[in-house]
Parts: sequence; C-alpha cells; structure tokens
Amino acid sequence: MRIPNIGLVIHGGAGTIERSKMTPEREREYRAGLERALAAGYEILKKGGSSLDATEAAVRVLEDDPHFNAGRGSVFTSAGTNEMDAAIMDGHTLNAGAVASLKHIKNPISLARLVMDKSGHVMMDGEGAEAFARENGIELVDQKYFFTQERWEALQKIKAAEKHRTGAAGKKIRITDQDRHGTVGAVALDKNGNLAAATSTGGTTNKRPGRVGDSPVIGAGTYASNATCAVSA
Repeated sequence: MRIPNIGLVIHGGAGTIERSKMTPEREREYRAGLERALAAGYEILKKGGSSLDATEAAVRVLEDDPHFNAGRGSVFTSAGTNEMDAAIMDGHTLNAGAVASLKHIKNPISLARLVMDKSGHVMMDGEGAEAFARENGIELVDQKYFFTQERWEALQKIKAAEKHRTGAAGKKIRITDQDRHGTVGAVALDKNGNLAAATSTGGTTNKRPGRVGDSPVIGAGTYASNATCAVSA
C-alpha cells in the first residue's frame, strides 16, 4: 500500500526553556499537549483533508492548552491583560488571514482563518476583529478564561526586576528567552501537494498593550507557498 505524501510539523514555543526548570512532570505535560496537536492535525491529513484544516486544528489544540503561550495560556501585558495574535496562509492560493490585539477570542487561529475566507481583508485587529467574530459565530470568552497563575507570576517577576534592577541609565531589564518561550504554530503538506502555515501567540510578557509582533505578519512570522515552503516562526 502506497504511503500518502503528507506531513505535519508543529512547534510549541519559540523561546528556550532551561532544562533545570523543566521537571519530568512538566515535560510530560508539554509533550502530551504537542502529541494531541499532532494527532488532531494528522488525522485530518490521513483522511484526505486539506493542509489548511490540519494546521488550524493542530494550533487550536495548542491554544486550548494552558501550558502554551497562545489562546488560554497567553502571557500578560504590562496592564495585566491578555492580547493575542494569529495568522494562517494557504500555499496553493497564497491567500492569508491574520488577526492582532484580540482580548476575548477563545481560538484566534480560527478567526484568522475566517478573515482569510470571508472578510475580503488580510488582517484585522482589536475591536473590529472581535465584532467580525461575533457576526460570524466565533466563540468569545471573558478575559478571566486566559488567567493562569504561572503567567501572572511571570509578569510580577519582570515588574519587580524592572523596579529594583534598573541599570545606571535607568534602562528596563530585557525579557529573557526563559520568560518569553511563546508562540505556537504548524505547517502541513496535504495529499494534493498543498502547503499551509498557521501561527498563534500571546506575545511577550509585559509587552505594552497594542504591541504586535511578527507572528501575524504574513511573510515574517507566517508564510506558505507551494512553490517554496511553509514557515511558522
């Protein structure tokens, strides 16, 4: 029996988590989340589904897992709120959808997909994006949904460092990879040879409200083209 020419690659964080701070139990939890995401996306590909559907499904699983900095596990801004960005791109058509500065969307990647499929735009942000979500049945949640004690403590740690350890010139402390370790994503190849990429993130801890990074920027944090490759960073 011929093995289908399909593939799925995911990542659960763009930063570095120090081994000394990774307990066996915590590593098992991370791996379990990644395995669930792989299973969700690959099942779609095995059944002949599209790379777009597979990447969206995989990223949704990671967004629902509080261990990852996307969706439910998003980090906090300097104001103590959560703001999320996401993007998805179709390597066959080169169509793309992106969203930024979301505060109430349970699965930002699905709203990015909706922007691509139905809005006539490539990127939407903030209140306008959330209004579009309401109009189209995307699930919205209270900000309390995104609260995790670990992320809150990470914010307090950075704020304390800024307050007590400013340099001679009064410069703020830089966020380390250990504090960052965020952004999730997936790239896939389906049976028709079509590529897709999807990325979702809560950004960086203690970011200013309204800050948008590279993740939802097409061609920077997310890109897919059948002629070349698919990338989620």
